[in-house]
Amino acid sequence: MTKRRDIDAVRNLSGDIWNVAVDEYQGGFLKRRDLLKYAALLGLTGFAASQGLGDARAAAAAGGTVRVGLGQPTKAIDPVSVTDPASIGVISQVGEYLILDDPKDGLQPKLALSWEANETASRWTFKLRPGVKFHNGRAVTARDVVASFERLVDPASGSSALSAYKGILSKGGAKLVDDETVAFDLDGPNSNFPFYVSSDVYNAVILPADYAGDFEKTFNGTGPFKLESFRPKQGASFVRNEDYWGDKALPDRVEIKFFDDEQAQVLALQAGQLDVIPSTTRLELAIEGNPNFKLLSVQASSHDQVHLRTDQAPFTDKRIRRALALTIDREAVVKGLLKGRAIVGNDTPFAPIFPSADPSVPQRKQDIAEAKRLLGEAGVPNGFEVTLTTERAYDIPDYAVIIQNFARKAGIDIKLNVLPQDAYYGSATFGSSPWLDSVLGITDYGHRGTPDIFLNATLKSSGAWNAAHFNNPAYDALLLDYSKARDLQAQRLVAGKIQTLLLDETPAIISYFSQYSRIVSSKVEGVRFTAISHLLLDRVSFVQA
Repeated sequence: MTKRRDIDAVRNLSGDIWNVAVDEYQGGFLKRRDLLKYAALLGLTGFAASQGLGDARAAAAAGGTVRVGLGQPTKAIDPVSVTDPASIGVISQVGEYLILDDPKDGLQPKLALSWEANETASRWTFKLRPGVKFHNGRAVTARDVVASFERLVDPASGSSALSAYKGILSKGGAKLVDDETVAFDLDGPNSNFPFYVSSDVYNAVILPADYAGDFEKTFNGTGPFKLESFRPKQGASFVRNEDYWGDKALPDRVEIKFFDDEQAQVLALQAGQLDVIPSTTRLELAIEGNPNFKLLSVQASSHDQVHLRTDQAPFTDKRIRRALALTIDREAVVKGLLKGRAIVGNDTPFAPIFPSADPSVPQRKQDIAEAKRLLGEAGVPNGFEVTLTTERAYDIPDYAVIIQNFARKAGIDIKLNVLPQDAYYGSATFGSSPWLDSVLGITDYGHRGTPDIFLNATLKSSGAWNAAHFNNPAYDALLLDYSKARDLQAQRLVAGKIQTLLLDETPAIISYFSQYSRIVSSKVEGVRFTAISHLLLDRVSFVQA
């Protein structure tokens, strides 16, 4: 009876769309965590707060310096153009978003207090938090928010977010309503738009309207820390922002040191010179079983996508694409390469952590006999040769070898071409990028809180990251249906059709969705992070000896 009363108490908070989600929760189709995430998507931030979420935090002792190791930024640190994890980690100390996509509780209000859509989800209106100041003391207004997003969607700005906003938000779409209200008129309906102005789009940091591209001079943001010093190629330090709009940061300072290689980071951690570093499988082996360190992980939608170029031989035949996908033992990859810190994928961007994913779609499994049958039917019974081009990053080279070995069982001979990251991505434009031009490749994609960006950017016919050169009108039409769907039942219905179509066509192989991890000294508590490289240190405290 208690649960029934609780359910009745939260009905009618936001009309029929919310009540559909409540029905799904009551019927056991939606977990409590996902119900809370959905509440935030609809702008029901008060409901999330009533469930013990939001900004409530346990009290902890203040003081001390948090020491962080990161890789080298690939270029000047600028929120508009940033792409690398090190730069995102630095910006996390000083910059903020309208919304934080929290790995545990979903969308959480930051510089936006609330948001709501019109009936068609083609216009979203955001109410801003009053009393927020940039580090230089100037108040944040709606003009800064409008300018920030107009900058991001301007092709002349050098924005790295253009691919995320393509077909979603265009120049002129962000509009001033009043000093504390911003409206977004979208290119078309999109029921998941709040994710596009959240930390999921890591470039969407709110900057002053007159920002001139000189971020490294002052690191002028709204966050809980402000710049103390910055040394290119060496590191940076930040101190507590005493004028912060929210709870003041617990640590006095954050020191960040840049490293040229990951092994140097773990050695510095082991020597007691660092408190937090990124994690890879190799680094985890170095601290395994050592009580002085702990591994913190969050499940993510991050994945390494294998693209099969559908407009070039041999992958113009979908039977050949399916055959290669059927050679992979996904559970073995998760258990072996990823040490169990991942979940099996089904060759679509719909990670199981997405509430809209349709779990009834059959899981693809290794089937060498069926792979050989498909190859024979496609006219290549003895297999074929192909080159797999990829990047020298993370676990991808090892994954490439695993794919090579699995494919050999069906007679497919894969040659490996492993390039440095900058060479692999090239100019990141079609015609001058091994990433986008190779017939077969592996590319890492970071976490997003919704599948929308993956679905549009990597597989839509006009997608900026469509390395598979997939051009399927039925798929594009389903994407439009998915973006219009206003409740989870409708989304899941379309998602099932998308998942089924992608399994049939197989323009990409997604065999796992990874966890995202950090290695932390056992002397610190309160390190938080998102699976897209944001590092949140304002709640860090130190364990007393």
